[in-house]
Amino acid sequence: MKELRVALFTGNYNHIRDGVSLTLNRLVEYLERQNIPVMVFGPSIDEPAIKHNGELVVTPSIPMLVPGRKEYRIATHFSRAAKKRFVEFNPTLVHIATPDGLGIGALRYAKKKDLPLVTSYHTHFLSYTKYYSFYLAPVKPFFEWMMLWFYQQFIHTYVPTPSMIDELKNLGLEANMKIWARGIDTELFSPEKRDMEWRRKAGFKDDEIVVTFVSRLVWEKELGTFIESVKRLQAKNPKVRALVVGDGPAKEEAQKKLPQGYFTGFCKGEDLARAYASADVFLFPSHTETFGNVTLEAMASGLPCLVADAIGSKSLVDHNVNGCHARPEDIDDFTRKLEDMISDPVRMKEMGRRSREMALDYQWDSINGKLVEYYREALEKH
Repeated sequence: MKELRVALFTGNYNHIRDGVSLTLNRLVEYLERQNIPVMVFGPSIDEPAIKHNGELVVTPSIPMLVPGRKEYRIATHFSRAAKKRFVEFNPTLVHIATPDGLGIGALRYAKKKDLPLVTSYHTHFLSYTKYYSFYLAPVKPFFEWMMLWFYQQFIHTYVPTPSMIDELKNLGLEANMKIWARGIDTELFSPEKRDMEWRRKAGFKDDEIVVTFVSRLVWEKELGTFIESVKRLQAKNPKVRALVVGDGPAKEEAQKKLPQGYFTGFCKGEDLARAYASADVFLFPSHTETFGNVTLEAMASGLPCLVADAIGSKSLVDHNVNGCHARPEDIDDFTRKLEDMISDPVRMKEMGRRSREMALDYQWDSINGKLVEYYREALEKH
């Protein structure tokens, strides 16, 4: 069997800490533990947010010119220096994670070299056109065409959920799609991290119901739906309290809209795990997720989850089993479902137990091990 040597191209590997960068860093760490050579190509900055795994070949990039997204960068092209390192590394398989200038350049270069190509779908880009319509609406038709063209060039396209496969097929994508789910550290994220003293210091009484939102604080995560749903329910039940975990450009305005909420700012590691486990309900209305890492973290922490009935989240949350689905952007429906959930403490506890149980099926090593099987299949098909 041909040796597996992986060249990984991505628009984000260490300069922003998000679901994409963390997922790819875990993959590289796993590959290196399996003695599979891997080299990463992507943009970076002087002070990255992540101490990355493996070797990163930094490629040219520019800041994203969209309000609230300036810390993100767009990889512009596959530079001559990067190509030199690529040739020296001598990969046998190319994995492209982002359809940017670097990804397209790598796609064309790998085709010239007759190398097997696979891709992964991490961000549902088309769903963002609503939130940045002023910038993206004029180019949406071209963008849709480009996306379909790009993702049909590969032996495999790896997507995180079955619902994402359905969504892409509805958009007209005809590709060999396979599930590459996301994993969770169930020792870090655990109901055992619940800390009543931490809750009290945050200003929550023991009999209050803490509803949490965990994400980067940007409006396209439907932060507004979370705020309005909680406020409406608080008008009926003053024991409902809001816990918002994360940072981002919408934080200041969100604090003004939700003055009684407790905002932790950015958290990670044990601090993040404690915040999850010390809440009572996870409310995440975002409908732009391809998977929903934060939902899985909440599940592992033993929380019942109220999420949008949309791709990603609904593949994790089984309606009326470990949580509920609500219609995307429907504040009335989210408020009703939240009120119904918290009205029955016994049912809430059972939903939280089932969340934890379901999260235990998502172990990183088995998930990335399956991806390596797909890699070897791609080598054989090529």
